[in-house]
Amino acid sequence: MGKPGFPVSQPLLGAAGTPHRQGDGETRFPHMFTSDRATHMRLRQFLSRAATDAETLIERLRRPGRGAGPALIVPYRGMGTPTMLHLSGRVLEDRGILPPGDADSRWANLRANWRRFGSRELPHVRVRAAFQDVSVETSTDAEGYFHLSLRPSGPLTDAPVQLVDLELPDLGARATGEVFVPLPGASCAIVSDIDDTVLQTYATDKLKMLALTFLHNARTRRPFEGVALLYRALVAGPDGRRQNPIFYVSSSPWNLYDFLVEFLAYHGLPAGPLFLTDYGFDRQRLVRQSHYRHKLQAIGRIAATYPHLPLVLIGDSGQHDPEIYLEVARAYPGRVVAIYIRHVSHERRAEEVNALSAEARRLNVPMVLAPSTAALTADAAARGLIAGQSPSPTGEEH
Repeated sequence: MGKPGFPVSQPLLGAAGTPHRQGDGETRFPHMFTSDRATHMRLRQFLSRAATDAETLIERLRRPGRGAGPALIVPYRGMGTPTMLHLSGRVLEDRGILPPGDADSRWANLRANWRRFGSRELPHVRVRAAFQDVSVETSTDAEGYFHLSLRPSGPLTDAPVQLVDLELPDLGARATGEVFVPLPGASCAIVSDIDDTVLQTYATDKLKMLALTFLHNARTRRPFEGVALLYRALVAGPDGRRQNPIFYVSSSPWNLYDFLVEFLAYHGLPAGPLFLTDYGFDRQRLVRQSHYRHKLQAIGRIAATYPHLPLVLIGDSGQHDPEIYLEVARAYPGRVVAIYIRHVSHERRAEEVNALSAEARRLNVPMVLAPSTAALTADAAARGLIAGQSPSPTGEEH
């Protein structure tokens, strides 16, 4: 499957994924996992191939020429340097998803979100990008993704965002891509998770998470109190003038990209590139790339692209953010200046994170576990990462 991303200038961090853990399937049906693991793996591969073949057949029926709508370029926010701009995106059939409204019904939200997850990608379509007097061309892959790199012919503007013109020469569609380039005054890079770190997702309660995902929109979903104020302060730095770059790394699918961009903007969170994942099948596995490996790869790209910038890593205790960030600190000695973890799970997990925090301290990296944005803000101010301030007691500004 095609994965949006940027060239990696150094090896991936750490192991390919998390250590094996006993999951619900192993607990409820232990004979399926202990009697013959090789047979089980062959069965998984067979089912994966069958699912892939079914998906391929469905996509063939969706191809242009069978009532398909107009082509739509969805550029993903890219990242770059003064000497190289990287931009990815996807070419889809335009399914007419309208901007969200505060009064949208649950049915309207369900219909829009169903269309997002039922995206109809356009494979093998030519994509042309132009910046200054440089033009490059590529084609979308089997999943409709494209990846472009442009080398500017002259100096960039003094803005943190560079605009790239995109077009489909054969289909007539046009769009403008945004590439974020840190300004010379930046003193650090902020890397944040989204689910249960910024956006109240309840990832540990699957039914509640699904209801929120499908029945709400970017305006009716809620961020954690004070998080927008904290992130704006981190971007501004202690003197209010730094314009530090921010990156959002999440295991949410690319199908939710427009939702997440709208959510961040509506709730006053600073803009930055997003690193999401591709949901779907391939012929070897039924699941997407692991949360653990995806985040290590994304942070590795950021760290390699901006080797001069220290890292502030923000996540939550619900999944493996503390373990991932600790591995980043090991891989990049002296680069991680703070790890902030929002406590959203049970107390046993808090004990595990505190043990990881002790290990982080041995690397001279503070790992702070706190249940509220206010506590994280106070620590950031004490460390000189932001100007002294507190989150708004009334919540987010719109």
